[in-house]
Amino acid sequence: ASTLGKHLATKLLRRKNEVIVIERDQTCAKELAESFDCTIINAEATRPDILEKAEIGKADAIVACTDHDQDNIIIGLIARNYHVPKIILRIHDTQFLVVAEQLGFSDLINPSEIASSIISDTLRGVDTIELASLVHGDVRFISVPAAGRQIDHPLDEGSLPRKSAFIGIYRGNEFILSKENPVVMEGDKVVIITTAGQVNKIRDRFFGHEVSKTE
Repeated sequence: ASTLGKHLATKLLRRKNEVIVIERDQTCAKELAESFDCTIINAEATRPDILEKAEIGKADAIVACTDHDQDNIIIGLIARNYHVPKIILRIHDTQFLVVAEQLGFSDLINPSEIASSIISDTLRGVDTIELASLVHGDVRFISVPAAGRQIDHPLDEGSLPRKSAFIGIYRGNEFILSKENPVVMEGDKVVIITTAGQVNKIRDRFFGHEVSKTE
């Protein structure tokens, strides 16, 4: 488990969640077993048989936060095959971030991007409000890459299920609000507010298949 994994496991256990940690390093796995009141598996998390041992088929969520982007993507793909409802990947390299997005993953954590945004806001005197403090119940914010069905059409022509609305589009470093009704272009990321029950329906319309939920 990475440093992030250790902190995350600590918080989840404090909230009385059932946690299973997979750690490839034997010494680290032993230390974790002595520190955490949860199942620790000393093995390689990219192996399907190990994930089965961790009962991935029963998991509500999986967080792949190893120090290797390729491994995290592989873990995410395996988790998708087991229909894990929520798949979160930590990705450091922007090249692999693009790959993960193209594969349909949207619950992506890029530490450098998050830190630089917070620092930039702080330098400008802007207080960054954590999204988690604004979201309640089953409300979800999702970001999906523009797909063939949406490209070259105004945003408001996009079809969304009930209790869902377009917020805007990210085009490179620019954010365009939905009220401007921009024409969707290849490479855009469409930001939508919806409810948990509608997430897969929205992604099915964008990608033609269901993928993981996000918050």
